[in-house]
Amino acid sequence: MQTYSTTPFGRRSLSLAMVASQAATKEFVLRSDASATVAHKWRLFRALTEAKAPLGVTDRALSVLHALLSFHQETALTLPEKSANGSESEAVPGIVVFPSNKELSIRAHGMAPATLRRHIAMLVDAGLIIRRDSPNGKRFARRGQGGEIEDAFGFDL
Repeated sequence: MQTYSTTPFGRRSLSLAMVASQAATKEFVLRSDASATVAHKWRLFRALTEAKAPLGVTDRALSVLHALLSFHQETALTLPEKSANGSESEAVPGIVVFPSNKELSIRAHGMAPATLRRHIAMLVDAGLIIRRDSPNGKRFARRGQGGEIEDAFGFDL
């Protein structure tokens, strides 16, 4: 069984909204038809842009989300298939991107690091992304023998 850290970044306290969004995501991922669900990332981003006021996010936070989406190479957002043995006790990885703050800042049109962190926190608070923190706080992926990603630490889209 694999667990993910739910500790918020920095000195922020863990909110019920963060726990609720993580629980809803986990429930969706464990559904039998979840890997068949496909979303076009730019259409989804457009819908989020149009609904930014009710979601409580700013245009700058959406530009950070745009930068995060650009790190996912495919246009279609789909969940990976479950393991071959079909065990639901094993964690099914989500759509995790793991950019450095420097690369994320470049793709967010040169946004300052403090501003970048503030808008990432806003996206997490709104439940649009989930942090998948590694034990040392770094973002990276661990690959298996076949070259496929086994563990990824970063932002779950």
